Amino acid sequence: MTLDELVERCARAAAGAGVPDWTRGCFRRRSITFSAGATDAETQVVWLQSRGLTADLRLPAGYPRLTGAAPLAERAREVLVALADGEGGLARTIWDGRAMSWWDWTSFQTHDRWPEPGLLARVGDCLTEHAPSGAYVEDWRLQPSADGALIGLRLVEERDAETGHVCHRGGGLVVCGDHAALVRGRPAPLPVTGTVADIVRAHGGDRSLMRAVFAFEASYATRAGDGTFIVGASTDPLRLGHALLDTTGFARDERDGVVIQRAHEGGARVERVFTVDTLEANVAFPLATEASAEGQRWLAREGPALLARAHLPFRG
Repeated sequence: MTLDELVERCARAAAGAGVPDWTRGCFRRRSITFSAGATDAETQVVWLQSRGLTADLRLPAGYPRLTGAAPLAERAREVLVALADGEGGLARTIWDGRAMSWWDWTSFQTHDRWPEPGLLARVGDCLTEHAPSGAYVEDWRLQPSADGALIGLRLVEERDAETGHVCHRGGGLVVCGDHAALVRGRPAPLPVTGTVADIVRAHGGDRSLMRAVFAFEASYATRAGDGTFIVGASTDPLRLGHALLDTTGFARDERDGVVIQRAHEGGARVERVFTVDTLEANVAFPLATEASAEGQRWLAREGPALLARAHLPFRG
């Protein structure tokens, strides 16, 4: 069955309440401001949230856009060094009533750049995330979406269906209405230690090691008119403009409680095994939030003048 049919037939929310409703959806970062006084509004950052999974993609300004069919591992060293600064991954999330914490990451980076939980608050489409240490604050904006599916599938592994070779372990698929992210982890830990940038600088000429380093994908896509999700940003620039994944070949294994996908992609037959975090068929992603009675009276009184000067939602 298709991904949409899977959601319709097997819909269920994650066990427990999960994260608050106002944190679900796709957010783009407008800026991050550091305690040193500097602000970064140039890095392209996208965060998708299901009930219990976060998918995250962070690409610096000037991240390479590549042409040609050569694999990433065969590109020039300076290109690989630039690619090594990208970030992306998928993690489980915990909400304690005030802060969100992330754990069990499948990440492109080999070290944790963002170890702190996030103190979250939201007004309208604006969600702020403060580091408890005071080191930074991030300004996120919920991206508009029609009502639609909220999906969180954690990838156990992806295999070549012909050979049985494991291509990826860890990661997953998060869908928030018109937005989706796919993360596919490396099949095995890297045989050397260090940050990705350090490894690439030191071993950029080792094609075998570079294939292992870049055997990872974190991609963000939006839904096209025909329902296909088309990649608009990725740690792998060769994925831009292509379908995020084949959305057919899904089946639910009730005995083991997993979702299995068998599909054709890139000229090969693949088999993916997922565990389920969230399968909800018809979820709203409203840009508005609640306010106190006093706040509502103030907005009714002053809104005609103030809202006339307000901007449309930030889309990055």
